[in-house]
Amino acid sequence: MRDHDEAGRQPEVRAEAAMSLRAFFSTVVGGLVLLTTVSATLLVVLTTALEHMASTLSESVEGVRQAEELEVDLLVHSRLLASPGTPMVADPSRGRSPPQIESDLRRQMVEMHAIASTDEERQTVTEVQRQVYAYLAAQHAPLGPGVTAAQHDASAMASLDAALRSLERLIQINVDQAQEARQSAARWSEMADVLGLVLGLLVLSTLGLVVFWLRRFALRPVTALRSAMAGFGRGGRHLRAPEEGPLEIRDMAHTFNEMADSLTHQQEQQLAFLAGVAHDLRNPLSALKLSTALTGRGEVTPERMQRTLALVRRQVARLDRMVGDLLDATRIEAGKLELQPEVRDTRELARSVVELYQSNDSGHTLELVVPDSPVLVRADPARLEQVLNNLVSNALKYSPSGSRVEVSVRGEAEHVVLAVEDQGIGMSPDELQGLFIPFQRAGNAKQRAPGVGLGLSVSRRIIEAHGGRIEVQSQPGQGSVFRVHMARVSAGPPKSPVPSDEEEPASEGPGAMH
Repeated sequence: MRDHDEAGRQPEVRAEAAMSLRAFFSTVVGGLVLLTTVSATLLVVLTTALEHMASTLSESVEGVRQAEELEVDLLVHSRLLASPGTPMVADPSRGRSPPQIESDLRRQMVEMHAIASTDEERQTVTEVQRQVYAYLAAQHAPLGPGVTAAQHDASAMASLDAALRSLERLIQINVDQAQEARQSAARWSEMADVLGLVLGLLVLSTLGLVVFWLRRFALRPVTALRSAMAGFGRGGRHLRAPEEGPLEIRDMAHTFNEMADSLTHQQEQQLAFLAGVAHDLRNPLSALKLSTALTGRGEVTPERMQRTLALVRRQVARLDRMVGDLLDATRIEAGKLELQPEVRDTRELARSVVELYQSNDSGHTLELVVPDSPVLVRADPARLEQVLNNLVSNALKYSPSGSRVEVSVRGEAEHVVLAVEDQGIGMSPDELQGLFIPFQRAGNAKQRAPGVGLGLSVSRRIIEAHGGRIEVQSQPGQGSVFRVHMARVSAGPPKSPVPSDEEEPASEGPGAMH
């Protein structure tokens, strides 16, 4: 048994740092929630970045389109006004006249300024506006004194060339922005692929660790526990479950092991009880057998017959008491203890028990201490006498010859206290803990008197069935006091208070018996 306890403690020490299933699944769920949150956050950031790049790319394309359209309109306008004196004809592609083209030029420059996204782009658009306005002003400027048509055209063409160069620069700026947005989108795409791969590996790793942990630290202890339970059920009383794995499974294994130990201990107690009962039954049976054998030998004198009959009566009473305890214990365990309560005076019940044992001449001084007024309880008188008989019998058996055993009755406000006090061997605190457990007897009790260890257990259950309780006070070598507490009943309408000195037990007086 000691080896088993040491083996049972080792897994317990190794598993001190083990995690409970609740903590494990909370950690796993927390990790998955964290991964999900990180993934959702990265997805939002990636979506926002890609949306911004797509917007930048769209604006860059629109800027290039407007700049090219502005270039075309400037060239068409310049071509329509190329030859002085030539009547203004409409734009052959759209049917617009030069004034309409000039109006479109102004509108386009306003739109280009509205979609410009960088300072460099806005400055370039402003430069284009200035040069386009300069070109239009040069086209509409009248020929002044000393200004030839060629000079007029050269000034207009210079402004046109400057505007076209600014437009080319604006186109290049938008192309560069589109190229940068495309490269940034490619980088974000690569980053998203890497993060997606990493998160996927983390999820797979987490799931793999969960499966491994469950198989290694949860399923294996459960399988071992199931095997131990199945083997124990098939009769392997020595089998115990390893107390390892998660806390919940360890608790289950520990509970099973305690149950198995308890059942094994109960089985051992039952076997010891059967052996004790067989031994205790053999003693009176042997005495009866010997007595009957002696009566058949030779002449039987009256004195010898009286001694034989007295011996037979004692052994039969002993057998009857043992069988009665066994039957009562069986009825109590089956929940079939029947009571027939009635209102009785506890003084009379205690007096009848004391008189019974005084007539046996046990060699002890048996005293009865009762109050003068009736002390009534509602109880089954036969069962209550059975309890008192058991307590007095134990007090006499475990007390030295010539010692005093006191039986007292005391009435309190709402309770009745029946006490049996002896000067016997007494009991230690450890022995008191198992005093009312069936089939258990203290070491000194086993040596001093025969029995199966059911009397006190049956007595306690009888008193509890009446709604009362039994308490014991004892010290080794100083005797024991058993007190039975039961509810007191009134004999009729309330009476005047009884003086306290009449309620207290009196050591001498009409109620005392020796």
